[in-house]
Amino acid sequence: MERIEVNPRILGGKPVIKGTRIPVYLIIELLAAGMSSKDIIEEYPELTEEDVKAAVEYAARMLKGEFVEVPA
Repeated sequence: MERIEVNPRILGGKPVIKGTRIPVYLIIELLAAGMSSKDIIEEYPELTEEDVKAAVEYAARMLKGEFVEVPA
């Protein structure tokens, strides 16, 4: 989870891709709306394929109720 950051000063503490203000939930919403990873990266060029995968992994772990430790 090195690519995910939770900081109370960024988007009220919502999980974001580290070094950006792009929240994990936005990436999941875009994927659910039918965008591909490539589409998302074209729309948000500061993201990488690994960032998109990290967002999906983070969301999956949270839904499974696993403790997810991310750097502050």
